[in-house]
Amino acid sequence: MRRRKGLDFNHKRRKKISTVVLKEIFSWLFWIGISAVTAVVLVYVFGLRTNVVGNSMEPHLYAGQKILINRLVYQISEPKFGDVIAFQPNGNENSHYYVKRVIGVPGDTLVIKNGRIFINDEELEEDESYDKIAEPGIAESELHLAEGEYFVLGDNRNFSEDSRSGNIGIVKDSYIIGKVWFKLSDKLEYMGIVK
Repeated sequence: MRRRKGLDFNHKRRKKISTVVLKEIFSWLFWIGISAVTAVVLVYVFGLRTNVVGNSMEPHLYAGQKILINRLVYQISEPKFGDVIAFQPNGNENSHYYVKRVIGVPGDTLVIKNGRIFINDEELEEDESYDKIAEPGIAESELHLAEGEYFVLGDNRNFSEDSRSGNIGIVKDSYIIGKVWFKLSDKLEYMGIVK
């Protein structure tokens, strides 16, 4: 039988995947796998996963929420104002990790007057998500933070046991476990950097 000349719409061409494309795909899969394994190792070697206890950090973190703590960052730098840290009160290794926000750093002078925080004689300007502080605790009198000392507060100010409490007080750098850097939802649908 003679082949027809011209267009043939019934004829199907087979597409071949070139070996170059296959090598490129496998190369990408290999490096993605290596990156994922490296990330997991770094999180578990230099990090720590724990849960938030209590509602003292609402609305930013809630009770039972899983968080990742970076244990390496404070080996090479110091906690800064606004960092959310995990620590053991008075270095008590039998206690759960407390999670609070750094408000005062070494060299700062703090006092709480009329429900407001004053750092180095200047009022700390905060948005309306932070309540006016009902109980100043030990910060009713002026506190001066020495080297390696930090003043921390919960974001839910009137429902937080923090540096204002006599049994926690000033947090020394040796009590700090690390910086809270990721929060995870129970369903692991959302993962966000803690701010």
